[in-house]
Parts: sequence; C-alpha cells; structure tokens
Amino acid sequence: MGGRVAVVTAVHGPSARFLPAAYGSLREQRLPGGWEWHWLIQEDGESDDVAPYVPDDPRVSFEQGRRGGPGTARTLALARADAAYVKVLDADDQLTAGALARDLAALESDPTLGWATSRALDLMPDGTTVGLEGEPAEGPLERGAVLEYWAAHDFRSPVHPATLFARRDLLLALGGWMALPASEDTGLLLALAATSRGWFSGGTGLLYRKWPGQVTGQAAHTDPAERAGRTAIVEARARALAGLRWNYPAAGD
Repeated sequence: MGGRVAVVTAVHGPSARFLPAAYGSLREQRLPGGWEWHWLIQEDGESDDVAPYVPDDPRVSFEQGRRGGPGTARTLALARADAAYVKVLDADDQLTAGALARDLAALESDPTLGWATSRALDLMPDGTTVGLEGEPAEGPLERGAVLEYWAAHDFRSPVHPATLFARRDLLLALGGWMALPASEDTGLLLALAATSRGWFSGGTGLLYRKWPGQVTGQAAHTDPAERAGRTAIVEARARALAGLRWNYPAAGD
C-alpha cells in the first residue's frame, strides 16, 4: 500500500531564488515503497519572476494567482492536492534528510493523530544554524496543549508551523490557512491542535532560512496593533473549535 504526499509551497518574486535549494532538499527525501511526493508551487501573484526557478520535473506543478499573501497561495495549492497528506515547505526553507518519511510514519502508525511537526533550526545568512527554545520532547501532543502553551508564552508556539505535515481531509475541514497578512500558519496549527492530537519529532526536520526579505522580518510583522489583531482572531478561532468539541477522528471512526 502507498500513496502520495503533496508538498505545498507559496512563493513570491523575492523568494523565488531559493526554490532550487528547496527542490534539492526535496529530491533527497526517501519514502517507503509505493509512496511518492508531488510538489505544488503556487505563486502569490502573476509575475515573470518565479517561473525561471521552477524545476523541470514531472512531480512538480506550478501555478499563479491573484496576490493574497502566503496563506491564500497555500490554500489555492491545497485545492489541487491529490494526496492523503500535505506537507508545508516554504520557498526559502529546506527539508532535512528523512523529514518526510518520519512525518509519514508517525501518522500512518496512529490514526488518532491528525498532524505532525518536527524540530526546526534557523538557517542564518552565514550558513550557521541556531536551535529554537521551548520545543517539547518527541512524542504525541494532546488536544489543546499547543494553544495553552502559545497563550502562556507571549503567543509563541512550542512547535514550528513551517514544519507542518497534516492529513488532507482535516486541512480541508478547517478551511486551509487563515486569511491573515501573517501568522496564517500559526492560526492553522492552533486550529489543528484544538481539534486533533499531533506528533512532534525530535529529529530536525527543517532549516528555516533567515534573510532580510522574508515576511516575518519586516517591520509590519511586529506592529503592535496588527499583532494584537492577528493573535486575537487566531486564539478566538482555536477556542471556538475547542468549545464546539469537534474532534478528529470523529467518534466511531
């Protein structure tokens, strides 16, 4: 038995130059027999800047669309994902060896898990890496645990949303990524964590590139008023989902 993992990537002009490195890290992934990956690249916009960096590979598809931010681009890519699982890979990041196989193994072995994340390292401009603080020990993450940590630690998640691997049907049920200018991936992570158990892999799964042009490095990202609005709706959505007691998998599954 096997299947497909859809790797979803949002990209815009400034980050397109990093696509070859992301592709190289994807090509190095080794999945169990019968499993394959399909890379869905979605440009946030309709420029001529991205296409030259898209690899010529039958496993890679590229589309463009109206600008709406990375969450919109990922959700548009999700609409064409013919796969049981979806993995996030931002255009400027890189997977580490074995990352896809570890995520897949966790969810294939336990049907009560809806999603998985892994350890991430910041990849600095000089090529060095820096670990993140507060990550949990390897193992399951119970419903609500990520949300409570996030609320108690100045809206900082214990696991990195850029490492997300999830069941496609669950992502669809939650509507994909939130319609926010930033923190859209954190919003999805907290919604997933409010409705299903997750898994954290202690092995490094992602190199998260730090560079001047990234969205999270811009002044608007830390604007107090915008940040307050983002965090308020992210938390409200997650708590509303938890309050409805809509859980994955559904009772009786």
